[in-house]
Amino acid sequence: MKKALLSVLILFSLLLCGCGGRAAVSRFEAFSDGLAAAEDLSYTAKLRAEYPDRSVDFTLAYRRDAAGEEVAVLAPERIAGIRARVQPGSSSLVYEGLILDVGPLDAYGLTPMSALPRLTETLLRGAVDSHWEEDGLRVYRLILDDHLSATVWFSEAMIPVRAELASDDNVCIFCELSDWSQ
Repeated sequence: MKKALLSVLILFSLLLCGCGGRAAVSRFEAFSDGLAAAEDLSYTAKLRAEYPDRSVDFTLAYRRDAAGEEVAVLAPERIAGIRARVQPGSSSLVYEGLILDVGPLDAYGLTPMSALPRLTETLLRGAVDSHWEEDGLRVYRLILDDHLSATVWFSEAMIPVRAELASDDNVCIFCELSDWSQ
């Protein structure tokens, strides 16, 4: 009798986990669908890029509209104002003015200036690999392709507040997100 009761309890627990898991995935999918439907998106990121021999810090502003995507450097002050534009249907960044070259973070061309467009692409097209709750935030690990994944922390209102980008499972971009508007 005890074995049967234990089996029923384990099965019930698994069913509850599965239902909660599907609800969490559905919630992310609703966020992603809303993001895809948004005509405009903007946010700010305090970004740290980790290279094997150094770290670099930036504050970047991201904007997506009908004309494409744009990333602007807000800090450090000596390079503030540098902008990069991603044209619709293109995977390359077009810099206006000075070229900011701190080097790629991986063999696939991920740079601090391309990190926010890649994060946004992952939020739009990434598949949920896993999810959990941490410090009152909903956390999703998203897989974009064979090389790029993102772990994103969401507020209760499903607004991204923090993100990490990993290339081949090596986390190289850390972001604190703010001013999210869509």
